[in-house]
Amino acid sequence: MSDLVGYLVTGLGIGAGFALVASGLVAIYRVTRVVNFAQGAFAVLAAMLAASLLGAGVPHGLAETGGVALGAITGLLVGIVAIGRPGTSPGTSLIVTLGLGVLAYAVEILIWGDQPRSYPGVPGVAELAGARLQAHYLLIIAVTAPVFALMAWFFARTDLGRALSACASNRYAAQVVGIDVRRMGLLAFTIGGALGGLAGVLTTPVQQVTFDSDVALIVNGFAAAVLGGLTRPVVALAGGLLLGVAQTLAAGYGGGAYQVEVALVLMLTVMIVQAARTGPVAETAR
Repeated sequence: MSDLVGYLVTGLGIGAGFALVASGLVAIYRVTRVVNFAQGAFAVLAAMLAASLLGAGVPHGLAETGGVALGAITGLLVGIVAIGRPGTSPGTSLIVTLGLGVLAYAVEILIWGDQPRSYPGVPGVAELAGARLQAHYLLIIAVTAPVFALMAWFFARTDLGRALSACASNRYAAQVVGIDVRRMGLLAFTIGGALGGLAGVLTTPVQQVTFDSDVALIVNGFAAAVLGGLTRPVVALAGGLLLGVAQTLAAGYGGGAYQVEVALVLMLTVMIVQAARTGPVAETAR
């Protein structure tokens, strides 16, 4: 029983990181209809910078904030390249983000090399129902919960958030009432970059980061986001937590080699179910 509790809490911590990556994907897709395959790179760049700043003596908090800021700035730059030119189709922008994600490999290796990076998180071990687990997992959960609450408040209660939601609901209607859809798209990329950066700085103390860590992050984040059709942040949160728990249980009871397979199987299953549901509707519409 103690092992199960430990796996569940650890899975929730890992899943919270997946959910942050997924929420960045959702924030961008809702506004621009672009699947941002550079989302994992935001997390890696933020984690690498935070590790370097901490190694240079910058205190915790400031170093992680610097990493998140780099993620946000990188997100803005990716947005400028991907959607900055009027008339760029979502398909073309998707390919651009994929290329920029590959370019990030070269930048990361040039600056930080190809060795894994990590840094200390919250010290100590917490006990819960007889299970002993790293206290840092509790921090990840504790930070992720208010972040999603803040996002919900931002989109529902602020004029800027409502403008972003309007673009997500009907881009043409948003343009008619004077909303700059391109500017909202760049803001969405910036928010996505910050969320990806936050995921990177939170999870690095428990999972080492390398230049190619973005592959696992984007696979898991996309799998979580797909649960909500890439449009519902709350469902992406649930998907990330479910995926994290499923992978941890698979690693604990089966073996760590099956963790990525869990994400792929979950993603394919959801896509098949969604296609089966929408297929008859589309056929009826014809």
